[in-house]
Amino acid sequence: MVADRAGVSVATVSNVLNGKPTVSPDFARRVNDAVRELGYVVDLGASRLRSRKTQLVGVVVPDLTNPMFASFVSTLEHLARLDDYDLVVVSARNDTEEEADRLRKIRAWRPAGLIVIPCDGAFAERLPTGFFAPVVLADRIPDAAGFDLIAVDNGPAAGAIAAHLDGRGYRDCLIVGSSLSISNVRERWEGVQAAARRMHVEMLEIGIDDANGAQRLEERLRCRPLPGALFSLDHGTTLLTYRAMAEIGLSVPGDLAFASFDDMEWMQLVAPGITAVRQPIEEMAEQAWALLLRRMTGSAGKPVTRRLRCAIEIRGSTLRSPLEEAGNTKLGGEKWKLQDEPYSPE
Repeated sequence: MVADRAGVSVATVSNVLNGKPTVSPDFARRVNDAVRELGYVVDLGASRLRSRKTQLVGVVVPDLTNPMFASFVSTLEHLARLDDYDLVVVSARNDTEEEADRLRKIRAWRPAGLIVIPCDGAFAERLPTGFFAPVVLADRIPDAAGFDLIAVDNGPAAGAIAAHLDGRGYRDCLIVGSSLSISNVRERWEGVQAAARRMHVEMLEIGIDDANGAQRLEERLRCRPLPGALFSLDHGTTLLTYRAMAEIGLSVPGDLAFASFDDMEWMQLVAPGITAVRQPIEEMAEQAWALLLRRMTGSAGKPVTRRLRCAIEIRGSTLRSPLEEAGNTKLGGEKWKLQDEPYSPE
């Protein structure tokens, strides 16, 4: 149709649409005019199948409503565009069966590569057989080796919060997390246990989107005596906990101190601001993309694991007095001064 309108061969149309420089300016103009007049859209899927080459990368995350995951995807999208790749982004909705289904469907697109934040450590069991494109995992650590991985220093960062609370004189702390089956939550809990010296810590798992877990949390917050401090190990748990404390009428830090793993903008806007671990989300996405790009362009070698450093934002939610709150501190590279000895993961 385009060839007829332009008065050229089908091969010439193909050369123009694929950006080949061998076409004369006159023929290129005629083809582009015909494309515009006809409203023709290139069938990229068919083109990829014919060439057996693809500039498509799959991205799978647990939940696109999570601000951290959304920011991660947004950064990947920008980087992919700079390198002339397109993304197919899907959410597993925090469901391992849905994640497996999404992976099977992405395989049908024959992507050049795949970046995944998996639902849990058993990701390898859900990766479809015959998936030969390179895979880079981010944030959550798989049970099985064999994948490139970009994650953060979960244990040391959580340990820094525990050491901060211990150093402020809190003697008992409730740790709230979604599930210890999620590797980064488990690492954070282990980091807290390693760093809490005089402070007693207890763990409460509340699940993901689990009404029973939310009820258990509320019941614990209504019990007396209250813990001196509460540390939530992920953003979803932080929101749930903060809402429950408000509904019960607990004040922070008057009734108990409060800290979060994952620092979001709203935590700086509430009063008092919330002490939090800030993850380097953009850097995580940048390194995941750079590593995948190397693999897609032929770089071989053993799987790579990189751990990025988090920063600790100390705010009023863990400071006992107005005087201390006025001395609000931000700790980045010097965060280990919070501890008597640095915590080192095994």
